Amino acid sequence: MLRGTAREAAAEFLGTFVLIVFGCGSVAQSVLSGGEVGSPMSIHLSWGLAVTMAVYCAGGVSGAHINPAVTLAMTVFRKFPVEKVLPYVLAQIAGAFVAAAVVYAVYADAFSAFDGGTRQVLGETGTAGVFATYPAAHIQAFPGGFVDQVAGTALLLLVLFGLTDRRNMHPSAHMGPFMVGALVALIGMSFGFNAGYAINPARDLGPRIFTWIAGWGDGVWTAGGSYWWVPIAGPLLGAVIGGAIYDFLITRNHPADSVEPG
Repeated sequence: MLRGTAREAAAEFLGTFVLIVFGCGSVAQSVLSGGEVGSPMSIHLSWGLAVTMAVYCAGGVSGAHINPAVTLAMTVFRKFPVEKVLPYVLAQIAGAFVAAAVVYAVYADAFSAFDGGTRQVLGETGTAGVFATYPAAHIQAFPGGFVDQVAGTALLLLVLFGLTDRRNMHPSAHMGPFMVGALVALIGMSFGFNAGYAINPARDLGPRIFTWIAGWGDGVWTAGGSYWWVPIAGPLLGAVIGGAIYDFLITRNHPADSVEPG
């Protein structure tokens, strides 16, 4: 039986798998059906619900970070053990990779019907965006896309710290996952236009590696002005900024009743 950090990493793998298999699945059916099955709203709601289900699956064991940016912020601001960071992050990336493979296996025939069997990254028959994020035509990788990802993830961590702070009107343990899922859906509805609101490096990197191996080729790294690094670096920086803002405005100003959020 798995114990200690290995057990927690396994929970992170499972939680991230659940997140990506439902999230990317919702994008796949919308794109491959030409919008007949699914819509932008259904995608936002699906990602939010996917986060909720992932937290229910993993939260009791690992805390359900399911996101390297969250793990980083917890390490910097909430005394999460440094030695657990690498196992958590590797498990998250692996879970996302396997989930992408499952989505592809389920929709393999639909992919071929959509693109004629030739995998394209972008364009009318481009499908790499089912699995990873790419910028809209009006966005440059830097600074536009980078700012977009920093801002989205900063909001994620700022509100997430608020939701888990016992000094606030935080939700009960049973309602917490729904609130976190609602937060992700809200970010998508508010900041999804520019570049798909990438706020999770594992969610992007794991599936992107899968597409690179599965036939989309090197274009997954060069498309959008070599955009691939933005959904990794942007959320990591944004997580630190969001956590710092929350602690500066809330935690630092209430030293007398300071309670470790969690």
